[in-house]
Parts: sequence; C-alpha cells; structure tokens
Amino acid sequence: MNLLPFLLHNWALLLIAVVAGTLLMAPGLMSGMRPGGLSAGDAVHLMNRERAVVVDVSENNEFAAGHIVGARNIPVAQFDQRLPEVVKNKGVPLILVCATGARAQRCLAKAKTLGYEKAVVLAGGLRSWKDANLPVERS
Repeated sequence: MNLLPFLLHNWALLLIAVVAGTLLMAPGLMSGMRPGGLSAGDAVHLMNRERAVVVDVSENNEFAAGHIVGARNIPVAQFDQRLPEVVKNKGVPLILVCATGARAQRCLAKAKTLGYEKAVVLAGGLRSWKDANLPVERS
C-alpha cells in the first residue's frame, strides 16, 4: 500500500488527531506550572516542605503596608545587587512576589541568570495570596 495517497486524502483527520493528542498531553506536561507562576497553595507547600525563601520585590513602602509572613524585601532596582547577599543558598527554592506578579516576573530571569535555578513567581502576586486568605504581616 502506498502511504502518500492515504496521507493526501486524510490530511485533515491526521491534523485533528495530532492537535487533539497535543491538547490531551498538555496538562501532564505543564503539571505544577501555571500561566504567570505558582499558585498560592503550591507556594505554601514549597515554603513548608522545601523551606523556600520568599522575596518580595515591591518598593519599601508597599512591603511595609503588607507582605507574606517571613518574606524578605528587595526592591526591583536593587534586585541584582542584593539578592546574593539576602539569599546565599542558590539551591533552595526562591518565590518571587510583588503586588500583582508583574515586577516579580521581570525579576525571574535575573534570578535565573544569578544561578537561582529554582526561582519561581507567585501567580497573581500578593493579591492572589490575600484572595486565598493566607496570612499577611505589616512592618
């Protein structure tokens, strides 16, 4: 049997099969990943089980108004210089957070460049943390 005529006559069905297979496999391939980062629940798990360090990249006044309990503050402008001083162990998971997650997302590439391979962003930032009714402290 010649394969070429079969493929030419059934290209649409083959395309549908490939697309459907890809969509079915996507959740498994993306397990633990969310658009924009880690969920609040997954962040708590990482903090409790793997002793992740939380770094809030908000400005000092935003941090003082409310932040995740135990978080360390490194504003975006100082991130490159201060991260190695504040988090010496590059092997621990690093959770980056800000008000909405946008600034933390920008810092993610910088953290990876500095050798923090386990760096992740809290999806939705502090807002998602509060929406999950998780504790916030003021300084």
